[in-house]
Amino acid sequence: MKKLILLGLLCFFAAGNLFAQTQADADSIAYQNQRKKINQMLADRKLKFGQYSQSLSQHTGIFGFQTKDDIRRSGNILMDIAKTDDNIFKELKILFEYSAFQQRQIQDHGKEAETISQNYAAALNKLKQRDAQLKVDLEHKSTLSTVYITIIVFMFASILYLLYQRNKLKA
Repeated sequence: MKKLILLGLLCFFAAGNLFAQTQADADSIAYQNQRKKINQMLADRKLKFGQYSQSLSQHTGIFGFQTKDDIRRSGNILMDIAKTDDNIFKELKILFEYSAFQQRQIQDHGKEAETISQNYAAALNKLKQRDAQLKVDLEHKSTLSTVYITIIVFMFASILYLLYQRNKLKA
């Protein structure tokens, strides 16, 4: 019976661990996807900054001066870089939230595992105490049965002896 209970508990916790592993993999994939998204945004920003540097060096005006269009083009690229930076900050915030969530999950899982371990230890101690008590009870019952059998044998022997004595007196 104990083996069946332990086997059932083992199967239950193995299934729970499999589900938790699947959930952890999904969270890890989301974290990796977020990192890829941020890295792509940083690469885009780098390209835009290269375009900005190039637009600053362009002088299409008379005598090699910059025109209003050159300055506007540079300003637009710079504004686009600022928008990209804002988006990068938002995505970084999401990434940090993923990271914090994963850390909380790891801590919660550690606490849960510790609690389960303590519960197992308590259950094992309880079972050991119950086993010891049952052994003592069995030993006590065995001793009592031996005493009862001895008493019955003496009583039976006494009855036979008395019957023998009675038959001897009659004869």
